Amino acid sequence: MKYMTGAITGALIMTLAVNPSNSFNVTAPDEAAIHTIVESVANLADRGNFESLEKLYAEEVEVDYTSAFGGEVELKSPQALMTQWASTLPGFDRTRHQISNIETKVKGDKATATADVTANHYLNDDFWQIAGSYEYGLVKEDGQWVIDKMTFTAESETGSRDVINNAVEQAKVNPSTYLQSQQTKQAVIDFLKSLEDKDMDKLASVWSEDAVQDMPFSPEGFPKRVEGKANLIQHYAAWPEISGQANFTDNLVFYPMQDSTMVFAEWRGDVEIIPTGRQYKQRYGGLFYVVDGKIELFREYYDPIVFQYAFDLEEDRTSDTLGK
Repeated sequence: MKYMTGAITGALIMTLAVNPSNSFNVTAPDEAAIHTIVESVANLADRGNFESLEKLYAEEVEVDYTSAFGGEVELKSPQALMTQWASTLPGFDRTRHQISNIETKVKGDKATATADVTANHYLNDDFWQIAGSYEYGLVKEDGQWVIDKMTFTAESETGSRDVINNAVEQAKVNPSTYLQSQQTKQAVIDFLKSLEDKDMDKLASVWSEDAVQDMPFSPEGFPKRVEGKANLIQHYAAWPEISGQANFTDNLVFYPMQDSTMVFAEWRGDVEIIPTGRQYKQRYGGLFYVVDGKIELFREYYDPIVFQYAFDLEEDRTSDTLGK
């Protein structure tokens, strides 16, 4: 059987907790902060709280699990790393990470934390344990310590790695809320990017067959609701011809909701409108409901006065396919 390798399976042994130890050149506040971070990595991973775990990492993380799984050292974003881990860890019935011999060194805005780890993984009657040591690199950004490097060195293991593949399959059947949330946000990004790129095939692919777009603030003469994928494709059909350079994603902000298939987003639009020669600068709010990666509901909020000016609609409101 082929085993999962690299950073994905590295998630199975990536956690640390802290025991007091001697430290070199460490101030009390820095030591406490770093200990809290490495303790939180273990606790959050075992609890499957990837949303909070993601915040403990720098914008780019060097990940090295070659000692245990081969492959290569990788550079990952926290989001990509959590997505990989969330595809495996929730598939186990339980994980338990036991930590000892923590040591911390701080020099200015950089630090290292090392520890021994024994990682236990349970699924039905199957069990897999791997033991070794970790070295974490940390940097202080805006007064907060975050992890930018982690290296695992394997020493021993017990049980069968077959349990890893079984856990991956279980995680597919019952995906974590983190993965569902990432899928929801990605559908929104794909939608806005398709408008920026004027990629109408990609835009068509984001909708479910029964998708609905509500536009409660549409001005008179324009639809306030479009139902069905085919009608939505038609609604945006003129977009490539009427729009010049467009930007919708530079200021995109997500506000997650309790239901991971839903998200509220805010963004700004800056688009050249070719027929009028005017620049369309709009602020948007949008409620999205996404199922299996497809948008089922998009409730769009925007300023109709700004829309009317950009499209010069004071007298002409005949088109319903402008694709805001």
